[in-house]
Amino acid sequence: MVDEKRIIYGLIGRDIKYSFSRKFFLEKFKRESIVNVDYEIFDIPKIENVSFIFQNPYLKGCNVTIPYKTSVIPFLTKITPEAKSIGSVNVIKINNKCRTGFNTDVLGFEYSFQKNLNRFVNKKNLKALVLGSGGVSKTISFVLKKLQIPYQCVSRKKNIGFLVYEDINQSLLKEYKIIINCTPVGTYPDINSCPYLPYQYVSSEHYFYDLVYNPNKTLFLRNAEKKGALIKNGLEMLYIQAEESWKIWKNNKIHEI
Repeated sequence: MVDEKRIIYGLIGRDIKYSFSRKFFLEKFKRESIVNVDYEIFDIPKIENVSFIFQNPYLKGCNVTIPYKTSVIPFLTKITPEAKSIGSVNVIKINNKCRTGFNTDVLGFEYSFQKNLNRFVNKKNLKALVLGSGGVSKTISFVLKKLQIPYQCVSRKKNIGFLVYEDINQSLLKEYKIIINCTPVGTYPDINSCPYLPYQYVSSEHYFYDLVYNPNKTLFLRNAEKKGALIKNGLEMLYIQAEESWKIWKNNKIHEI
């Protein structure tokens, strides 16, 4: 049995009462007989509030979710080279007031996403549309680049290098077989919303991946499934990145980067 002084971990985000993270970690603590440890949800309206969270002397680590994966970086003491190159942090380790940022979303997404790539006979021609322009999309873009899959990011507003949703048409969907939703659109309780796409042009040749995991099957995924597309949500990614978070928090050596 692991016996520790009172320790708190938690999740930083906005509108995240739906999150499975607290349940996941509390069950893990119970299953592995880890006592005197709690996991809290820090639902804050703006990133500046994170300073008050960090004042808690019992807080030893946090996960970070939408929309603060990028904006939390200025509040950290240091950041790993990989997280810095991505520009997104989803794990913070706290040791003697030193706050170090990591990115375990990379491993979580890469592992869960590429399992289904074997479905495609000709992987060389695969291209992806990445929906969203926040910290999550930065991580997804990093992995796609690593996997040598050309991609195009889509935003609600016109930005250099970005498409807007109105640009997505039949021709584009014929060219881009992978569609990845990095936005919170469709998350509980707003389950009747989905990214604006011409779903009528989706086919069995498409792969729709939604980082949203609550509900289990978003409207984005349901629309694609009706057209025969391969679909997957972000729950496996969540579990993988959470386990990697725990490894970081419990490994004292990894703090020295």
